[in-house]
Amino acid sequence: MSKILEVKNLHVAYGPIEALKGISINVEHGQIVALLGANGAGKTTTLNTISGVVKSKSGEVIFYDDEKEENIVNLRPDKVANRGIMQSPEGRKIFTDLTVEDNLNAGAYAVKDKNQVRVNFERVYKLFPILESRKKQQAGTLSGGELQMLAIGRALMGSPKLLVLDEPSLGLAPLVIKDIFNTLVQIKNEGTTILIVEQNAKQTLKIADYAYVLELGRISMEGTGEELLNNKSLIEAYLGGK
Repeated sequence: MSKILEVKNLHVAYGPIEALKGISINVEHGQIVALLGANGAGKTTTLNTISGVVKSKSGEVIFYDDEKEENIVNLRPDKVANRGIMQSPEGRKIFTDLTVEDNLNAGAYAVKDKNQVRVNFERVYKLFPILESRKKQQAGTLSGGELQMLAIGRALMGSPKLLVLDEPSLGLAPLVIKDIFNTLVQIKNEGTTILIVEQNAKQTLKIADYAYVLELGRISMEGTGEELLNNKSLIEAYLGGK
């Protein structure tokens, strides 16, 4: 299996506070890779540094694309998106005044091929049929679960090589979470690599091929989803629940 993303010795600071203290992670093509940990561990900072929203102090973010490799650390967010890394941010950040369809169109801004945009719409509506039935509806009128589907759908509209998800289960009912996680497996099976940040550790480890546990800006543990799911001390110590 080949790498699509490699984070090497990444350091990020907010003023005097060091948020990431030299973390290194690998994301393999066609996998779901999870970043887990408590609030304040550095999970969102990691994603935002990969996406170019947060600048790093030092370290590398290597993106592998068609046999080429490029250090994209501190590249502008639009340039990162143009490389094929699309992020669905924490809190969804939907344009509530726009329709569902217009929100999805906004996600396809970097896709020049009109036919590809049409294919992407078909894919999103197949994954999330409710969005097609609500396409003319104002996004602000959707339920929490529908908003999350829209946020993921909008990221998929950009034809991502790597789909980056920040807390997709946040604030959702258990049944809705189950549906969304099932859809993430489907997205992976269709060939899109996923990097996911989650507090809902047990659900995430059930679908993750590999996972890293972040603790106060450092990787404290890593392994396959199955290995970490079966690690009782991990579940109790870091991930809240037995």
